[in-house]
Amino acid sequence: MWQIARDSKVLDLNSSYAYVLWCRDFAATSVVATGGDDEAVGFVSGYRRPESPNTLFVWQVAVDQAQRGRGIAGRMLDSLWDRLADTGVNRLETTVSPDNEASIALFTALARRRGLRITRSELFTPSDFPDSHMAEDLYTIGE
Repeated sequence: MWQIARDSKVLDLNSSYAYVLWCRDFAATSVVATGGDDEAVGFVSGYRRPESPNTLFVWQVAVDQAQRGRGIAGRMLDSLWDRLADTGVNRLETTVSPDNEASIALFTALARRRGLRITRSELFTPSDFPDSHMAEDLYTIGE
């Protein structure tokens, strides 16, 4: 996961330790796609919001560059949504910077496939970050 995030050149890269902990502590709300050799080719990391347990917050979505364009990201999101629906999750949240057209398209397509409403609102502005991070808009899909 760390290598895929690093090689994406667009995701905020967490430490390798953070990804290992994520796999341990949030396996139920995340998914890893593997290729024929059982190597990771993509992942979705997420968690249920403590104050809103019906909401899955998607932290990162990444697909290995050689595997892009094959619908892997969309299938991972669909799989995760289907798996969590039985546990009461009926809403998804994620943040996307305004210039990330690929992520906006990915989540818009998810909402369309599911027949759900998607909304966008401002969540964090550049002044909320101590470094030169872009704004992050909140996208909400579902109820």
